[in-house]
Amino acid sequence: MTAAKNSSRRRFILGGLSVAGALVVGWGVMPPRQRLQGASPLQITEGEVALNGWIKIAKDGTVTVAMHRSEMGQGIHTALQMLVAEELDVSMLKVKAMHAPIDKIYGNVSMMADGLPFHSDDQGSLKKTAQWLTSKLARELGLQITGGSSSVKDAWIPLREAGATARAMLVNTAAKEWGVPAAECRVSEGVVSHPSGKSANYGDLAAKAAGSEPREIRLKQAKDFKLIGTAQARTDIAGKVNGTAQFGIDARVPGMLYAAIKMSPSIGGKIKKIDADAIKNMRDVVQVVDFSQAVGEVGVVGVAVVAKSYWSAKQALAALPITWDAGANATLSSEAIYKELREKLDSESGFTYYQLGDPAAALAANSGKLLKAEYRAPFLAHAAMEPINCTAQFKDGKLDLWVSTQVPSVAVGVAAKVANIKTEDVNLHMSYLGGGFGRRLEVDMVLQAVAIAMQTKGAAVQIIWSREEDMSHDMYRPAAVARFSAALDASGKVTGYENKSASGSITHQVLKRTFGLMGAGPDKTTAEGEFDMPYEFEHQKISHVIVPTPVPLGFWRSVGHSHNAFFKESFIDELAHAAGKDAVLFRRELLTKHPRHLAVLDAAVARAGQPPVGRALGVALHQSFGTIVAEVAEVSIQDNQIRVHKVTCAVDCGIAVNPNIIAQQIESAVIFGLTAALYGEITIKNGQVEQSNYHDYPALRMNETPVIETVIIKSAESPEGIGEPGVPPIAPAVANAIFKLTGKRLRSLPLRLV
Repeated sequence: MTAAKNSSRRRFILGGLSVAGALVVGWGVMPPRQRLQGASPLQITEGEVALNGWIKIAKDGTVTVAMHRSEMGQGIHTALQMLVAEELDVSMLKVKAMHAPIDKIYGNVSMMADGLPFHSDDQGSLKKTAQWLTSKLARELGLQITGGSSSVKDAWIPLREAGATARAMLVNTAAKEWGVPAAECRVSEGVVSHPSGKSANYGDLAAKAAGSEPREIRLKQAKDFKLIGTAQARTDIAGKVNGTAQFGIDARVPGMLYAAIKMSPSIGGKIKKIDADAIKNMRDVVQVVDFSQAVGEVGVVGVAVVAKSYWSAKQALAALPITWDAGANATLSSEAIYKELREKLDSESGFTYYQLGDPAAALAANSGKLLKAEYRAPFLAHAAMEPINCTAQFKDGKLDLWVSTQVPSVAVGVAAKVANIKTEDVNLHMSYLGGGFGRRLEVDMVLQAVAIAMQTKGAAVQIIWSREEDMSHDMYRPAAVARFSAALDASGKVTGYENKSASGSITHQVLKRTFGLMGAGPDKTTAEGEFDMPYEFEHQKISHVIVPTPVPLGFWRSVGHSHNAFFKESFIDELAHAAGKDAVLFRRELLTKHPRHLAVLDAAVARAGQPPVGRALGVALHQSFGTIVAEVAEVSIQDNQIRVHKVTCAVDCGIAVNPNIIAQQIESAVIFGLTAALYGEITIKNGQVEQSNYHDYPALRMNETPVIETVIIKSAESPEGIGEPGVPPIAPAVANAIFKLTGKRLRSLPLRLV
């Protein structure tokens, strides 16, 4: 079978690739930008030597690795240190981490290449060409972004090459000193040795090796790995246990001021009047700042009260008289948004992301069963534990910035623009993130902090959003509606399958909000998980309608997969029931050409076993960010409430760099996804977000958390994503178990029995 040509998709992609014509062609044949040496060497202290843009070595042999990705609880710093330690053959105890400076060699290449709207099974030349050119563009842009579950995948080659290069430099230096062939030298635990008995540790060789250029670099083969694939303790745990770990909100600067923030309660609202005189005599109040003009298209208009303590700022802000203009969205509601999504599904064909065969004819010719269903998902907030914050100090034409961010290079660029200075005059102090989930891909807090700091006469100022401001001024996961139609013949075989969904576009909004670019064309995030499913329907079509919305949208952990998996895997279960087949067997019959998916599904089902009396098992299988995950949820109904007792997960993420971190991330993802499945819902009334804190936007409690068991499938493939892929399957797995228990098909999130 061959896919029918999707001319609109091809025209879009080829049109994008041909921008600037000969310029693109000329640029395309140039060699890719290297990722080993930065524009300037790593900063070193006395006794340290930088061997490349990633690695420096001290006299005692301690290896310091530049961390170009943000650590927000996902354990990425440990994994990245492991890659270097493996190639250098040093103990993890001898490896330290430092935050990488801003440089193009640290840009995220994989994330951009993976963002193209191609089916995962597509191996055609158009896809390969588009990915190659996009990867080259990503290298040129050099955007340092932590997102898309891409950190290990993107670092897999560059960091190992950095380690292997440094190792070769050290070995060659020792061999030259000893007058022996480098091939005869061996390395173990940071010591170079020769059969003659000569040896030297890395600390003794580093200074002599600096600047040398080894001719041949060989990466280790998987069979020779000593660290990769083994469970290693996380290197960030000690600091988080003893309190020495620094997060953005921990920034402290002598003479620092604090700012409490109040933004328009209405989406798109404006400030009509502020009576600053009403609070000017309150204790410790320094000034009132209207930062509305500074945020422009990037953030929400608002006002800050600056004081000598956050408590004083917060108290004064509560007393500050502000008159708001609700603006054009004063009557906006969730109901109106869902109504528009359905209307657009009725009236617009949308963009076809994938088509195989002739599904329209197959559905029209149906002589058996015809199934139709509509699914719905709400807006969702990120609700990270560390509230939004940023500290800025503008003094003598220089800007210091302390912020928990997933986009350090973007944050620096935005800060420089607001302060009207060069990016090299911005000094970014990176820290741990107290949760990100995509929220800290945004830079609205940076704009606010810098705009306020420009008015505090050289004093540092720290802005802290209250939980209420954070919850009601998020960049939300889009609300979405999806419709399915499928025909089954008398044997239960699906003869035609169509899926059309509607939602706002995250990418369109982000491009405009962050980069000032007009978003246009298809957005993969809207339909991912639907159009690139592995199920082998002979006739299928998956399309999406983008419906612009004034509600601010942002990347949320697993993005479009988070709700599209619920839609797709729930409907697959509906088809299995209509065909009179077991849900697992039904899926197996649709995966004959996908052995990795089959292995993951079988592993999860086998490990889950049989449920106790009164409970049911629901299954879901989904691939996202290159990783295949199957989850089996063991569910019961107690006092008309859904109770999830156990979740069994099987994961194929390629080579498992650190199995411990993989298990932790799957557990985290299940809890995050289950919270959304059972409770998550942001609603809008009269143009305002109704939820304000954890009391009306609850998180899963410890006593509600199921037992989570993870099975990691052994693989020789290169690593893929792991931070997000565990989220998508949990909602449909639970919903499918509920159907077994009650006969009710829950087609809306969050899952509610009444």
